[in-house]
Amino acid sequence: MIVLASPAASQVVPGILGFLVVAGMGLALFFLLWSMNKHLRKVVREPKWREEARQAQQDDGRARQDDGQARQGDRQARQDEPEQDYTHNGTSQA
Repeated sequence: MIVLASPAASQVVPGILGFLVVAGMGLALFFLLWSMNKHLRKVVREPKWREEARQAQQDDGRARQDDGQARQGDRQARQDEPEQDYTHNGTSQA
């Protein structure tokens, strides 16, 4: 008669020791991730050089915008002047 409760000699059964090892690794992983999250919360979100670069880019954009407005003013002033006739290369054709 074969006893169904006991495994055969060729079968490998993890048993209670295997369970304890896997459970211990899971518990260690839980505390490792908990500690990592705690340390990551302390990390500065944005480095200072990024903020300085963003500020410089905004300042450059404002300078370009001011330059564009000055150019627009020049265009407006040129539109008010009468256009010159360049068809005769500046010579009179009377």
